[in-house]
Amino acid sequence: MPRYQINDEIQRYIRIILVILLLGLTWFSQHGWAQTSPYPNKPIRMIIPFAAGGPTDVIARALIDKLSGPFGQPLVLDNKGGAGAVLGIDMVAKAPADGYTWLVTTGSMTSISAFNENVPFDPIKDFVPVTMVARNFGQILVVHPSMKANTVGELISLAKANPGKLNYASAGIGNITYIAAEQMKAVTGVQINDIQYKGTAPAISDLLGNHVDMCFAPGSIVLPLIQAGKLKALAITGPNRWKALPNLPTMQEAGLKSIELTGWFGVYLPAKTSPEIVNRIYTEIQKAFTDPDIVKRLDDTGFEVIVSRPDIFAKFSEDDVQSMKDLARKIGLNKK
Repeated sequence: MPRYQINDEIQRYIRIILVILLLGLTWFSQHGWAQTSPYPNKPIRMIIPFAAGGPTDVIARALIDKLSGPFGQPLVLDNKGGAGAVLGIDMVAKAPADGYTWLVTTGSMTSISAFNENVPFDPIKDFVPVTMVARNFGQILVVHPSMKANTVGELISLAKANPGKLNYASAGIGNITYIAAEQMKAVTGVQINDIQYKGTAPAISDLLGNHVDMCFAPGSIVLPLIQAGKLKALAITGPNRWKALPNLPTMQEAGLKSIELTGWFGVYLPAKTSPEIVNRIYTEIQKAFTDPDIVKRLDDTGFEVIVSRPDIFAKFSEDDVQSMKDLARKIGLNKK
């Protein structure tokens, strides 16, 4: 065989081998290396489905402070308020299930679909519960200092004397600020209008400006305003009085026996996120939130730390969806 033919044959085989190697390296870089790269290897986005400055931000910032070190990556807080938390929650439902988009949210996660059936996500099927992280001691019913009512009873009497003229601020349908007010309306028969905001912080801002008459809000947001005389507190929705305001009665003590509500906060991931990633995140949160400094820091602002395993939190989420549906039917906001 002529020499030039042998060289051509060898060169052809070399080209084939190089193409095979290149294809193999491309596949491995997209699959093999990606699978073996430790999680996380890039910044993590924490979506808060409310406007900045609300109680969920307090929880999220505690997570950021304690987890950036163990994860070795930045945790970035991203407030996506709107549509009563629907906008932010739906963004996480549609995010890649790779562990880089977290939902840090309130009980709105399980209650919003009970009070608003037209939501684009399923709170159970579209998410993987990671852990509950905290709950508060109840919502505080606050009014503007100019309000001519110093007790819940006086507020109810004022509302009955002026049907449809008073209004309350809420963080949207299904939020605990909304549920507490609607439950109060249901058990007393008062006519009070709902003015909805993208979060608790803007709601309180308008209350301070005397643009609305009242609001149910967490102590983490309103305590300093109450202490400064900028807001007037009438009662708290928790089962017990809060040590930060020991003279403030519960709603039950104020005569509304059926109203007992506390808010909770938790972390969710998009459905189909791997169990390995879920367990890694839960483990790091569990370690961080047993730190006495974090426990005290949150306790001082009205939160009780409660970290639950993913399976326990999943069962809690399912049960809470049903209990919120029952409550919505009871107070006439959901006929199903």
